[in-house]
Amino acid sequence: MNSLSYLNRSIGFPPPEHALTDPNGLLAIGGDLQPQRLLKAYYEGIFPWFNASDPILWWSPDPRAVFFPTHPFGSKSLKKFLKKSSWRYTINYAFLDVVAGCAAPRSAQDGTWISAEIQMAYYELHLQGKAHSIEVWNGEHLVGGLYGIAVGAVFCGESMFHRQTNASKAAFAILNQHVVQHGFKLIDAQVMNPHLINLGAKALPRQDFLTLLHRYRDQSISPSIWNKQEVLIEF
Repeated sequence: MNSLSYLNRSIGFPPPEHALTDPNGLLAIGGDLQPQRLLKAYYEGIFPWFNASDPILWWSPDPRAVFFPTHPFGSKSLKKFLKKSSWRYTINYAFLDVVAGCAAPRSAQDGTWISAEIQMAYYELHLQGKAHSIEVWNGEHLVGGLYGIAVGAVFCGESMFHRQTNASKAAFAILNQHVVQHGFKLIDAQVMNPHLINLGAKALPRQDFLTLLHRYRDQSISPSIWNKQEVLIEF
């Protein structure tokens, strides 16, 4: 049964299958962005997405945009570009700066959904070792990156940005490389868009996504893989 739920102080969520079809995937309204609730949401295949002037909205769309991590990643042209690049890559060096970069309005947007409230909520998850960032540097300048949450052997991507051409693709290549090396099985990209299609995302029916999430979300991955580190891209 498709219905919209209103959350109270309990951190529980209705089943994702109850989400509305229009708008696609809207499941619940309200609640808060406390770490326990956010982690519960991702564990169940649900994520928050709302404008600053809106109440908190929780989603589980059908279909779901996903990646199946494989190495190597990227087109021949991207690999050629990155081989010539002098960019540096890090993990968890500048989480807040990456989130701020993702929050900056795009040229085609009037504003951003990544409000100060959202930024601080995910920073709290970062301090708890749950949310992570990938950084792309040109010298000392941050030119691209992405962030998301690790749930077992699933990486739930939240947002990415670039200030130089191909920098967000490079960040994703590093993420893909890192999760492949450490046994992750799935990258959740939430809602399909042209950029994700260009990166190779697949549209997975929600029930298939949830089946995979339930299979992999309790897999044990050492937290140490997310220690602050500089990494080299491999081809």
